[in-house]
Amino acid sequence: MSLNKVIIAPDSFKGTLTSKQVADLIACEVLAVFPDCIIEKMPIADGGEGSVDTIISAIGGDTYEAQVLSPDDRQIGASFGIAANGAAILEMAQSSGITRQSGFHPMTSSTFGFGQLIVAALDMGAREFILCIGGSATTDGGCGMAAALGVVFTDEQERGFVPCGGTLGEIAHIDDSGMDERVRESRFTVMCDVDNPLYGKSGAAYVYGPQKGASREQVQFLDEGLRHLGALYSSHFGKDFAGTPGAGAAGGLGAGCMAFLEAELVSGIDAILKLCDFKKHCADADLVITGEGKIDDQSFYGKVLSGVLRDSGDVPVISICGVCDYDDAALKQYDLTVFEASEGISPEECLSEPAKYLSIAARKAMLTMNKGCPES
Repeated sequence: MSLNKVIIAPDSFKGTLTSKQVADLIACEVLAVFPDCIIEKMPIADGGEGSVDTIISAIGGDTYEAQVLSPDDRQIGASFGIAANGAAILEMAQSSGITRQSGFHPMTSSTFGFGQLIVAALDMGAREFILCIGGSATTDGGCGMAAALGVVFTDEQERGFVPCGGTLGEIAHIDDSGMDERVRESRFTVMCDVDNPLYGKSGAAYVYGPQKGASREQVQFLDEGLRHLGALYSSHFGKDFAGTPGAGAAGGLGAGCMAFLEAELVSGIDAILKLCDFKKHCADADLVITGEGKIDDQSFYGKVLSGVLRDSGDVPVISICGVCDYDDAALKQYDLTVFEASEGISPEECLSEPAKYLSIAARKAMLTMNKGCPES
């Protein structure tokens, strides 16, 4: 099989390799087998980790760092971007992401640091914001973010506090009169990679709480807190945000952004593929290579893989992933060929040397392509 042009458009491998690192590693293996091939590296994100780098790479700009509170209340450095057009590109995974804490803290983790990141960008003069909210450690409905922006939450005894997932049910009143005035001067667009409502069986706590370390009992408690918060948002703002697709993104941060920032929620992968002009680049390609840490059911709904499959047209797509937890027969309906970095070894061993095993999987993929007999 001859390859004249290949698009390499992977997601990050969460917690191990950035999307740029993945693209670079795959490109080396493509050129090792097809040395004359034209490579277009297009690191992709869907609103989660790596979104700032992807967007700044696509439209130009610079990155900066601010000191913020981590989800578990430690001082950390969090990067953000200011694009060439002046828009601030903020990634909540940088400040309040699951990889920015020590251990799991499903009941106490907070988005306060994300609010501090917004303040840092406001201080630099930004008034146009793109908020990328995937990869969160939190289930606080955006209350921490709002508190960092000057919103005051009080309980029945009129005591002020910064709510977290475990204390949402204690909120009795919301006072946003002291919120940073610059927020009202700004426009916020939220890129999210899921369409879950705020609460319920398809909501933030039940679907994503276990990934953040929540037990079955804690999931139920968090969901009850989000129900309470949803009712408060509805009564205070006069709008029902809870059922809006994406309200449950990032532990309910989607709803918080709509409520406090009057933000518009958009599909992260759709927006980024458009920024990168992905369809145009695919027009004369022979192959698209994507990748992510784990392929599962969620990969085909609003994630990088779903967008790449949709927008690649008739160009064949292969995915080089860490692990594939999806039925082979089901993969065939997407005409998707998958190569696993963890094939033949344990996930733990794969994670110990992710670059090595990703390269091995990429080389196998290219040798397979060279024989002209793709396999799943």
